[in-house]
Amino acid sequence: MTGRSGDPGRYILAGDYSISRIIHGGWQFSAGHRLSAAGSDDALEVLVRAADLGVTTFDCADIYTGVEELYGQFIRRWKSTSNAAPLQIHTKFVPDDSALQGVDRSYVQRIVDRSLSRLGLDCLDLVQYYWWRDDVPGMEDAARSLGDLQAAGKIRHVAATNMSVERLRRIEDAGVRLVANQVQYSALDRRPEAGLSGHASSTGMRLLSYGALAGGFLTDRWLETPSPPDLANRSLVKYRLIIDEFGGWASFQRLLGELGKIAREHGVDLAAVALRFVLDQPHVAAVIVGATKVGQMERNVGALAFTLSAADHARIRRHLDIAPGPSGDVFALESDREGKHGRIMRYDLNSERS
Repeated sequence: MTGRSGDPGRYILAGDYSISRIIHGGWQFSAGHRLSAAGSDDALEVLVRAADLGVTTFDCADIYTGVEELYGQFIRRWKSTSNAAPLQIHTKFVPDDSALQGVDRSYVQRIVDRSLSRLGLDCLDLVQYYWWRDDVPGMEDAARSLGDLQAAGKIRHVAATNMSVERLRRIEDAGVRLVANQVQYSALDRRPEAGLSGHASSTGMRLLSYGALAGGFLTDRWLETPSPPDLANRSLVKYRLIIDEFGGWASFQRLLGELGKIAREHGVDLAAVALRFVLDQPHVAAVIVGATKVGQMERNVGALAFTLSAADHARIRRHLDIAPGPSGDVFALESDREGKHGRIMRYDLNSERS
């Protein structure tokens, strides 16, 4: 059984496994994002504050340089406090593009064991899996190896990330149950509605949404501002391209203005409205939101303190219904290596680790 629990801040993802509806994302702490140095006292302060606020689920990845180690420090610190609530730690298994042909059972076990060691855990609550190429065989075999590690007690649940419906079916047909698919989903990017939501409805798989704030673009910071000539990090570059797919800066500003009006009517930040919109979508279990400052996390949890009416949703949808894109399947734009979205991707992050 899956679904919302009696606590509006929790969601039962599978069986008795409950997660917070806001998940703290670790990408912003990675070296690849070029922001805060992983392991800093400031980063640990943000993580502790998140858990204090009831955000007890944390997302990281084998390819986020330094983040599993940072989370390991945080887990040790959190467990040393009195009455510490249980944490849920989600990581990923994303073998490098250049390594796909060599991925076998021992490779999968080595990467999972490495994550366990970095995090200081005996079992990973959720491992989210991605395979870069359809023209390299082995996707189903690697998924089955994750299932074997689940049976061995090293993984509690297996999930996917950025997987199309066709790929999900191939993995499920191989005998691996996927409890979730982590995908980009926001008021700017509704590609999951093209087919993934229907698959979730028929299988019970749930969606974990990243990018619900579009890298920070869906916040008060960008209200009534011109398009920025320079962008400070990879996330902003990525989501600025999504804004172009949505219809350009003017269309984005009209949507942002509507979100801002709704936010003022509810007495919350614009970001809270953007997060609430995604949380209200069918089959969405949680949103994954990065925060590098305590104040950001405190504002993010405001999304759980109010509700959007049907009229609010209709006002937002009026802007979305006239947007020309993004279109296609989840992660299809990013998978086109010749396109502008694919050209900014990095495919060998494990080997790039320092």
